[in-house]
Amino acid sequence: MAKHGKKFTEAKQKMEQKLHTPPEALEAVRRAAFAKFDETLEVSLCLGVNPRHADQMVRGTVVLPHGTGKTKRVLAIAGGEKVKEAEEAGADFAGGPEMVKKIQEGWMDFDAVVATPDMMREVGKLGKILGPRGLMPNPKAGTVTFEVADAVRQIKAGKVEFRVDRTAIVHVPVGKLSFQDDQLLENLQALVQAVVRAKPASAKGKYLKSIHVSSTMGPGVALDPSIVEAA
Repeated sequence: MAKHGKKFTEAKQKMEQKLHTPPEALEAVRRAAFAKFDETLEVSLCLGVNPRHADQMVRGTVVLPHGTGKTKRVLAIAGGEKVKEAEEAGADFAGGPEMVKKIQEGWMDFDAVVATPDMMREVGKLGKILGPRGLMPNPKAGTVTFEVADAVRQIKAGKVEFRVDRTAIVHVPVGKLSFQDDQLLENLQALVQAVVRAKPASAKGKYLKSIHVSSTMGPGVALDPSIVEAA
């Protein structure tokens, strides 16, 4: 069992053991934050699904209204005019098979990858490299598309991907603690709404089982799922 430091333990002791409204939860997270850097507000949603069943996988994307506070370095793997379109849309890096080779040689100075469908034969070679890092382009996430310029702009604007893990939990960052309260709350609500829209038809019973928010280093604060979902 992981041991937490003194500051974490002290912060956890300040927490009220109850279900909070989103504003109450955010106030509690700020009160408990102790790191000396601008921490991220992390959201964890426990879902009533069984990820071992293919028809109960939850995956999607959402453009957070106020971004995440981090500017992502975007790589576009495309050919011909699509390379120029990606660059004009703000891609930090763009190219074709030469980018695939560069990654195979160890280059990883990017945070997101988009690719055109005609390049997926080449990009497929990167599955073992990009897959474990959550960077593999995917049509469901909108990162395999001929509308590469739109995909780049959305990522730059704060688009994040979410995916349920093997324990039926979705983890997503929704901004920095330096954001205004209303910005963080709007980002949180946008995420929850997107996860609710992604509910599998085969999921039975209660879908949003629990929601917790925390700072990067701080303890989790429980939200009342019924209040968040109804907002």
